[in-house]
Amino acid sequence: MRKIVYCLFILTTISGIANAQDLNAHVQVLSPKIQSANKRVFNVLENTMKDFLNSRKWSTDQIQPQERIDCTFILNITAWDGSSSYSGELQVQSTRPVYGSGYNSTLLSVNDKDFDFTFTEGQVLDFNEQTFQTNLSSVLAFYANIIVGMDYDSFSKFGGSAYFTKAQTIVNAAQTGSYKGWNAFDDNHDRYWIAENLNNKRYAGLREFIYNYHRNGLDVMADNPDNGRKAIAALLPMLSQIDRLSTGAVLPQIFFTAKSDEFISVLSGLSQTEKISAYNTLMEIDPSNGNKYQALQRN
Repeated sequence: MRKIVYCLFILTTISGIANAQDLNAHVQVLSPKIQSANKRVFNVLENTMKDFLNSRKWSTDQIQPQERIDCTFILNITAWDGSSSYSGELQVQSTRPVYGSGYNSTLLSVNDKDFDFTFTEGQVLDFNEQTFQTNLSSVLAFYANIIVGMDYDSFSKFGGSAYFTKAQTIVNAAQTGSYKGWNAFDDNHDRYWIAENLNNKRYAGLREFIYNYHRNGLDVMADNPDNGRKAIAALLPMLSQIDRLSTGAVLPQIFFTAKSDEFISVLSGLSQTEKISAYNTLMEIDPSNGNKYQALQRN
């Protein structure tokens, strides 16, 4: 009897480890523009996407269930032929917890507008990093690797490099297909350029900033809010140097989309002089969010 119980314990433990994957992905498939009495296929698509993202092992490390990366995939279907061809926009967001707090900091916020794919009910999403199989699985795998890479970058300096390399491999393989978003000439903000920027040493300074901002800034604030804020304020000039090298690049835009509101929340606790200095720096490097940063000018 003991042997049976022990074997069941081992099997349960192994099963628990196997199921402790990397992503805690919340998926929504919306279809407000689609006039159809039967939208069951959208529910099937939603569950298929969720299973694909959450059941696979994306990282090389053993991730505990409580350490899974929180992320959201919202797919808005804009066109459907009533059979297997879809067009839509995919919003992808990921967060990471801040040490010693209940706060989650946004790492990635992207709206992918060039997302065409095919899907049939009952289809199993096959994926091979080296070979393009379906646009749906390639796009989901691409963002899964970007999410894992950015999470790793926020905890260790350049820790996400291996996953950004995988994302680049997915881009290269997908270029053999006929879908938009994988080529340099499609759009200067598409998947090609996201992977290019993250693998380009020209933007290493921004990746280093992301690490220092989270580990030496946000993660310090639970124990010493003033030290954390001051560390972040002292890092801002790094962004000025990056800005001069990256006019129009997609990676800085993704970064500021994720962080502009958080900057205001964090830096509002500085002295008035320090806030004005931070405001001037942010206005120089991210004028598109200037209306938000004006809050730093107020007493």
